[in-house]
Amino acid sequence: MKLRTGIAISGCVVFLLFLLFPLYIMLKMSISPPQEVFRERPSYGITQVTGQHFARVFDSGESFYGPLRRSVGTAFWVTLASLCIAIPAAYGVARMPVRVRLLLLFVMFAGRMVPEVSIALPIAVRFMQLGLFDTMPGLVLAHLIRVLPVSCFILVGVFGALPRELEEQASIDGCSRLGALGRIVLPLSLPGIAVAALFAFLLSWDEFIYASYLTLANPTMPLQVYYYVSRGSLFYAATYAVIITVPVLVVTFLLQRHIRPELMAGGLKG
Repeated sequence: MKLRTGIAISGCVVFLLFLLFPLYIMLKMSISPPQEVFRERPSYGITQVTGQHFARVFDSGESFYGPLRRSVGTAFWVTLASLCIAIPAAYGVARMPVRVRLLLLFVMFAGRMVPEVSIALPIAVRFMQLGLFDTMPGLVLAHLIRVLPVSCFILVGVFGALPRELEEQASIDGCSRLGALGRIVLPLSLPGIAVAALFAFLLSWDEFIYASYLTLANPTMPLQVYYYVSRGSLFYAATYAVIITVPVLVVTFLLQRHIRPELMAGGLKG
């Protein structure tokens, strides 16, 4: 038993190191001078540290702070809009019969089965006609295409796990369906709502396809990483990638205590 446990722990450690190794290389390149990386046998360890890459990125002015504001603003509004739409929609779906619930969940994810590249171009053409091209509202609407199904799926599981007796008792006490949702269901569902908000923020924060089709003069942070990679500026690309990763780690750390497996599976239970 001890041998089996030791093997399992060792396997988990090796797998974790395998997952974290690209992040480590990204961090190393962002804080290492060029002569440390571009040599015949570069070391995997961090032997020299420099802040010149971060300093130049932060000193680049609007070319850095503009995409940062657009990414933060888009992710914020996408998270807020997805919760405002998904909460009532998921609550209604969660109170339907199981077969209808599963059918609606399948319909929600039908759009996610279509490659985003195949629908991004028609959306861009339509947004040009509507004046939404290269604007934050246009990005928010496009990001909701990929975010809403995930948010609804999570929240259907959250609301479906709550006993209906709580709402029945609230109705006996004179509370309407909307009042029961606001006073009973939502307060008890805050951990699940936090998980839905986390996934909505992350899905919008690192979105690339829609941003590449819908923005031209106002890029987001993922587009800036691609810009430097395509130019061969690996150090600046790694620096931008580290900066993009920081909010993900912060948001995940703040909300990780709310993440439980049952919140992701309840939508499929009868």
